Amino acid sequence: MNRQTFGTLFLSLALASGGLSLTLPAHADDAASGAPTAAQPPLPKETLTITSASGKHEFTVEKATTLREQQVGEMFRTTLPADQGMVFLWSAPQQSDMWMENTLIPLDIVFIGNDGRIQSIAENAVPQSLAHISSHGPAVATLELQGGITAKMGITVGDRVSSASLDAKMARPASAKKSH
Repeated sequence: MNRQTFGTLFLSLALASGGLSLTLPAHADDAASGAPTAAQPPLPKETLTITSASGKHEFTVEKATTLREQQVGEMFRTTLPADQGMVFLWSAPQQSDMWMENTLIPLDIVFIGNDGRIQSIAENAVPQSLAHISSHGPAVATLELQGGITAKMGITVGDRVSSASLDAKMARPASAKKSH
């Protein structure tokens, strides 16, 4: 799965069309540059729970937190077990646009809103498609699961999503809490 913000796309187009030269600082997590050519190694994992009308559904998810991990996502992987997935943790709520370039398996793409609830689901995203799959509004995270699993388990828009990483993002900082 590949993710790219509109700002990065605009910069890439400007650089390609205008001969503009720009040097950006190097980041350790972006050490591997260029188009991905192979699946990335397994990422750190955590348990993620979706609470729906049909019950609690637990998944072991890899956490894609760096730009490179998010760009590569599930690309080139040939299987995704029903109880696993990948969560993309955005640094701030944002429009999340995904596509399936170099992704060989169908995925359900679940967009998680500021309230920790599912705001939209794209079921059975087509492998290797370049069609954009949009969150249609700000998301704090995007979750990729095995294609068809949300329908099979009765997971729907409005269901609550919880994990250590998501819960930490949702927690208000102590300095932001009002005292009465």
